Amino acid sequence: MDAQKKLHKKKTLISLSIQMLENSNSSAVTQKSIRRVFHTALGWIGMEMSSNGITRLTLPQINEELAAAIIGATPKQHSPHKCISDNLVRDLQDYSLGKQVSFNGLAYILTGSPFEQNVWTICKSIPYGQTRNYKWLASELGNPNSARAVGNALGKNPTPIIIPCHRIIASSGTIGGFAGEISMKRKLLALEGIDI
Repeated sequence: MDAQKKLHKKKTLISLSIQMLENSNSSAVTQKSIRRVFHTALGWIGMEMSSNGITRLTLPQINEELAAAIIGATPKQHSPHKCISDNLVRDLQDYSLGKQVSFNGLAYILTGSPFEQNVWTICKSIPYGQTRNYKWLASELGNPNSARAVGNALGKNPTPIIIPCHRIIASSGTIGGFAGEISMKRKLLALEGIDI
């Protein structure tokens, strides 16, 4: 990659990270959250949103109660309102059936350190059906020795699947770590045609 492309990529990364950080420090924290639990072919997913965007998403769970508990609601308490989450629910259901979904154009209100937000921004750029490794992501951040810190930041990813941390594998080509169960990481990769 030539120097001009690298500079443009870095400016874009900084701009996106600043936008996510500003959003995370905005009044969204005081706004009422909408919680929604829905079924996919992979299991039950819980979602939390404010009127400004998505704040949290669970990995697929074995039942509705567990997904609801993770986002802080019982199944009876979560919002039946479809509002701004309809398209996202449909996209996640399509994704769980093996359809390619980009999840572009979503508004995020993600809280995390600037480093974590940079990691998530770069991770979001990994195309469907492709993987990268922790060292690659660390190099993209400009610090190839920060692979362990990258792994820690990915473990705090508040919107797995949308920010596809499952696409980050070990440099050796093995599955690597995952905040959820490794079997779920394998399922997500398999949906995208990746067998590890």
